[in-house]
Amino acid sequence: MALDISIARTGSADDAAFVAEVTELVNNVYADAEKGLWQPGAQRTHAAELAAIIRAGELGVALAGTRLVGAVRVCRLATGEGEFGMLVADPAHRGVGVGRELVGFAEAWARGQGLPRMQLELLVPRDWTHPVKEFLREWYTRLGYREVRRDPFEQAHPTLQPQLATRCDFVVFHKPL
Repeated sequence: MALDISIARTGSADDAAFVAEVTELVNNVYADAEKGLWQPGAQRTHAAELAAIIRAGELGVALAGTRLVGAVRVCRLATGEGEFGMLVADPAHRGVGVGRELVGFAEAWARGQGLPRMQLELLVPRDWTHPVKEFLREWYTRLGYREVRRDPFEQAHPTLQPQLATRCDFVVFHKPL
């Protein structure tokens, strides 16, 4: 499948239908991938947050023709590293390399910014093994990412912590670029 991956035009932040489409994709993918981690009804993002990410030039989108099939957030951290997150692939297009190509896009973006390293954070339950999160941990490791630390979720996002259904940590991974 031929993909066109690029940073979303900042003007698309004002396109309510586009923002809603990306928001729905992110929330649907995360609802499945993070089942059991959040209280019922919790959502990964909302339209205002995604519009701000788009305006900041931080949203990579993958299109197959005109169809949105994936997205990834990229940003420069204050520590001088690149970071990607909010990585999603449309379930109808899984297993064909959308996620891998989005990670490659994020890494190329960071290299283009002159950043020496890429970071990602994986939310994992503290007291049990989540099958999707374990799959992702192994997948990121195969892509060259190495765990550098674990941070308690409640320290990073104290206002969101009450929405969790279980105690969680962020596993922080780095990859030299």
